[in-house]
Order: sequence, then C-alpha cells, then structure tokens
Amino acid sequence: MTKEKYAQLVKKRSRNSPMLKDCVKAFVIGGAICAIGQGILELYLYLGVEEDNAKTLTSVTLVFIGVLLTALHQYERLAKHGGAGTLVPITGFANAMSSPAIEFKAEGLITGLAAKMFVIAGPVLVYGTAAAVVYGVIYWLAKYVL
Repeated sequence: MTKEKYAQLVKKRSRNSPMLKDCVKAFVIGGAICAIGQGILELYLYLGVEEDNAKTLTSVTLVFIGVLLTALHQYERLAKHGGAGTLVPITGFANAMSSPAIEFKAEGLITGLAAKMFVIAGPVLVYGTAAAVVYGVIYWLAKYVL
C-alpha cells in the first residue's frame, strides 16, 4: 500500500474530533482540578498551616489524589472526558509517573515497579533537570561574572 492510499484510508476511517466541545471539556475539567487544589490550599490555611507549608502540602495532596485515582483506574475515566485538562495540572504528572509503575508491578519491585515508573516521565525529569542546570549557570554567569 502506498503512502497516499494509506493516508486516504486513514482520512476515510478517522472520525473528526469535535474540537470546540473537547476544548470546553478540557477547560472545565482542568479548571475544576485547579479549583479543588485552591480549595485544599484554603483548607490548610484555615487550619493554621503556614502559607509556604500549605502550598507544599497542597501539591503533595494533589499528587496523592492523582496516584490514588490512577491506582483505582478512575483517572483514565476522567482523562477520557477531560483530555489535556487532566494532563496539565500536577495530578497529570502524578498519573504519568504512577500508571506505568502500577501496570508493571507484577514484574517485581525493581524490574517492574521501579524501572517502569520513569518510562513516561523520565525524559521530562531529565530535560527539566538539565535545563535547570543550564539556566542556573547562565544566571550565575550573568549575575556574578559579567
């Protein structure tokens, strides 16, 4: 089959995505996740936790909720409707880190759980760390050397 025929077949068989509907759903669900995060932050502040600690606890709580929903196979149901709205908040990162680990836990603690945890998020962590080092060096050079 030629590339042209394949492209025609894909175009014929693919259904169009309702772009506006998908964007609205992503906005609403992503916004709801962020609103829940804001509510958690306000709860910690109301309970008397210092602001810096409350922000950290909010992030930890959202990561925990994301991993818990992933383990219970509920995050994928939410992502089915929310699309990118579930990917952007910190819960999406928690899902990306935990879903491969949960999927491969039967292969063992090291070769399954630990190795597969970084399959999806590993490149993001490596790039983020490398970029932080490069930006830090540039900042240091600009501030103290130049």
